[in-house]
Amino acid sequence: MSGTRGGSDAFSSIAERLRQIYKVLSRTYGPQNWWPADGPFEVAVGAVLTQNTAWANVERAIQNLKKAGALNPEAILKAPPQALERWIQPAGFFRAKARKLKALARWWLRWAGKADPTPTATLRGSLLSLWGIGPETADSILLYAFGRPVFVVDEYTRRVLCRHGLIRKNASYEEIQAPFHEFIPPEDYGEYHALLVRVGKAHCRKIPRCDGCPLLPLLGEPQEEVLKSNRR
Repeated sequence: MSGTRGGSDAFSSIAERLRQIYKVLSRTYGPQNWWPADGPFEVAVGAVLTQNTAWANVERAIQNLKKAGALNPEAILKAPPQALERWIQPAGFFRAKARKLKALARWWLRWAGKADPTPTATLRGSLLSLWGIGPETADSILLYAFGRPVFVVDEYTRRVLCRHGLIRKNASYEEIQAPFHEFIPPEDYGEYHALLVRVGKAHCRKIPRCDGCPLLPLLGEPQEEVLKSNRR
């Protein structure tokens, strides 16, 4: 982690900054009510379909699956690959995502019914063993479909924390996730993640739009220098 002193002071600073960010975003945007879905399996499907695409495209693909009566694991497994690809085409990368959805459907039929007594680490490991399922997708499914206490790290999270000096630029997924697990209550994980997506889409883009960002006053350096470095 960067931008903090060593020892206990560093951890105290990180904890306080994370809480400040959450407080400001909550006050600015209000409840986000994530994940938008009709049931846990739709959450999981959405988590796969949203890879490398905008949510509006995912919504179109999900509507196609619903119209086809195919938004359940049994129907996805029975669907001819070309039909499944056609339904989810709006989400992009449809051939790869169709393959991922079939793997997810097999996983769901095996694991979903016995998820409650299964340790989170076991569920996570089984999800990560699926082709095309990485940490962000697995954790999205765990958090939003199964209510497990895992924080979802996405590119918006990385950008916000990096630009605020809380992580190093090349920090791993686990390094970014760790302070949330340590300092943020599990019941806030979903809302915090959704708020970071909200501010990320509006301001913390690849080329940042810092003007008007609610987090701008929290930057620990002179704002002119931060804005300049963010645009490099």
